[in-house]
Formats: sequence, C-alpha cells, structure tokens
Amino acid sequence: MNDNSNHLIEIEDLHFAYGTNQVLKGIRLSVPRGKVVGILGVSGAGKSTILKLIGGQRRPDSGAVRVNGKVVHELDNKALYEMRRSMGMMFQAGGLFSDISVYENIAFPMRELTDLHDDLIHDLVLMKLHAVGLRGSRTLMPNELSGGMARRVALARAIALDPMLVMYDEPFAGLDPISLNLIAELIRRLNDALGGTSIIVTYDVSETLKVVDYAYFIHGGVVVASGTPDELLNSADPSVHQFIHAEPDGPVAFHYPSRPFTSDLELPS
Repeated sequence: MNDNSNHLIEIEDLHFAYGTNQVLKGIRLSVPRGKVVGILGVSGAGKSTILKLIGGQRRPDSGAVRVNGKVVHELDNKALYEMRRSMGMMFQAGGLFSDISVYENIAFPMRELTDLHDDLIHDLVLMKLHAVGLRGSRTLMPNELSGGMARRVALARAIALDPMLVMYDEPFAGLDPISLNLIAELIRRLNDALGGTSIIVTYDVSETLKVVDYAYFIHGGVVVASGTPDELLNSADPSVHQFIHAEPDGPVAFHYPSRPFTSDLELPS
C-alpha cells in the first residue's frame, strides 16, 4: 500500500446520513503524512463518523475517502483488513478489555495480527508501556486504573504495531487538567517519534490547538474553516468564533428546534 502522494488521507465531497439525518454534506479535507491533524466541532457534527468512514466501518452515500491512494469503500474484505492493520485507534472511553490485564490489553493486537514469539511480544509491550510512563502498571486490571491511566494504556495499545495512522476519538473527554495535558503531549511526542500520522477528533479546543499542525472545523455537515492553530484562533467565521470562545449562543443555538414555548403550555381556555 505505497503511494507517493504527500497526503495520507484525502476526502472528497463526502456525504453520509443516518436515515433521514444528513450528517455530512460534502466534506473535503486532506491529512498530510507525518502530521498531527485535528477535526473540531460540536457534539453531533459528524467527527466520529468521519473516522468510521476512514476505517471502512461505514460506507459513504456519495464521495470518497482515500487512504494511501486507495478508495476505502471500493476495497474487498481482504484489502480492507490489510489496510486496517496499519491503523491504530484510541476509542472515546479507552475501550480496554475489562477482563484482562494491562499487559494483555497491549499484547492483544500483537497476538491477533502477528506471528511474533511471546518473548518478543513481552519486550514490545513493556516498550509501549514505558513510552506512556506506565511500565509499572502491567499487572493491573483496567478497573484498577484512574481515568488518565486508562487513556494512556489505550494510547499504548493504539501504537502497539507502530501504525502509519493513529486516530484518536475524543481522547481528552472527562480527563482532569493534568491528565489531559499529558495525553496531548504524548500524542504529539509519539507521532513524531514513530514518524506516523495522527488524527485527533475532539471538541476540546485549547489542548488540541497546542499540539496539532493543522485543523479543520466542521459545522452543518461541511468544513467551514481550516488552517493552522493561529489561523483558526483568529478566524472571523461566526461558528468558529463561538466554538473557540465557548459562547452560549450563535450559529450553534442553545435551544433545540421546537415550537414556540407558549404553544406547549396548557393555557386556561
């Protein structure tokens, strides 16, 4: 799966709906090789859906997602699973297997996807845990970890096989400020050390813009702004300004669409 393009991922005029809910309405974006790219937007904007389309879990209604030059929805099962072997995923809530230890969680993709000897798997697991500062936690069970520790273990598992692409789905949600800052720094440092490419899907502005090279802001099913962190911080787009400055009302309304309030009241006749 080698392609000479400077972009590992190219998304062209992507449309996708869940039933009658049109989530993506012509998304266009690209992810350069070796960079950390953020996809920002409010909850429900379709950010996680984009990751599912990149990984082939969903098929677009129209448009295309290219990964390393291959159109994902055109791949057969064999080619799709081969592509996924070169991807790592950090899920929203960590996604650790609750009934096996930290060590076995990291070893799982190595056992499932390679023929490596147990001795080599042992050393690789410890290397990955050491990279996230948790080598001493290898015998613990997931329910013995703090929220921040669980995310770091999930990060170690996501990079277990040194993938060309790592996708992070809301990696900062629910973390205390110290853990949040630590995860953000780890994402940046590990991407540079591995020479890979990373996508961070999140609604956390402050930490994301500290570590990404480039970011896209999605609103209303399309990309309304993109650029470097400084360019987004200085964007004049109303929806970007509201999002970055956490304003309660604007293009993203506080109230969900509904009838006038008085029409829902039982007024005396």
